Amino acid sequence: MNMVDDASGDTLARMGSEETIWAAAGVLRAWVQKYGIPVALYTDWKNVYVREASTKEQFQGVVPVTQFGQMCQRLGIRIIAANSPQAKGRVERNHGTHQDRLVKKMRLKKIQTHAEANRFLEKEYLPEHNRRFRRTPAEPEDYHRAAPRAVELEEVFHLETGRVIGNDWVVRHDNRYFQVKAQTRQYAPAKGKVTGCEWEDGRLQIRYRGRAVVWEEIPGPVPVQAVRPREATSKKQKPPTPQADHPWRQGYREMRPLVQARDIASVVDQ
Repeated sequence: MNMVDDASGDTLARMGSEETIWAAAGVLRAWVQKYGIPVALYTDWKNVYVREASTKEQFQGVVPVTQFGQMCQRLGIRIIAANSPQAKGRVERNHGTHQDRLVKKMRLKKIQTHAEANRFLEKEYLPEHNRRFRRTPAEPEDYHRAAPRAVELEEVFHLETGRVIGNDWVVRHDNRYFQVKAQTRQYAPAKGKVTGCEWEDGRLQIRYRGRAVVWEEIPGPVPVQAVRPREATSKKQKPPTPQADHPWRQGYREMRPLVQARDIASVVDQ
């Protein structure tokens, strides 16, 4: 992923396995630390940056905002989504240059991992690329705003997800269960709405009305085993038919003449 200054052509890039929310946030954060906060970002329509409103959101008049969009809102950055590849011509031409030059240079350097590629980009490739392709802006004013402090940036770049506290004071987040503990200030009531905040390094915070609450992760409920239908377990099976040489059949053949003789005798007696 890369960002290009529309006025000067300065480029900042990072390589990763795919275009995720944390990859986009990492590039934006590096840009802010180096150049300051831009006024706006010109992006494509990938769901990382912007997304179309659902039918329900359209009916309610809600404008959907992605997690990356929330980060930009905290910094006061406006997102402008391009409607065609031609609208992003400068970035697309920049991509073409990198696909030609960068790939060949990485092959010569025998770079095989993303970490090695990013070190090469930061230390060698991008400084040389910006010196060669940078151009003088049409206006000398720089509209970037000063970068926030490191603590403030840490607060900007996290994910936020709304959750509801259960009747047992348990919050479920990303298939994990967190027991909210009692505390004196800003006690979170059952059925209260909280916000789950997650950072790239895996840190998690649960907030109620902007304040962090104390919690403890607990194991989830044990899934109930599927019970077989009663008919399938209680159905009686027909006993097997004895073979011709079975002792039961042999005993029956021996007893049969005696049974017939008794029947005849009973008839004569009558």
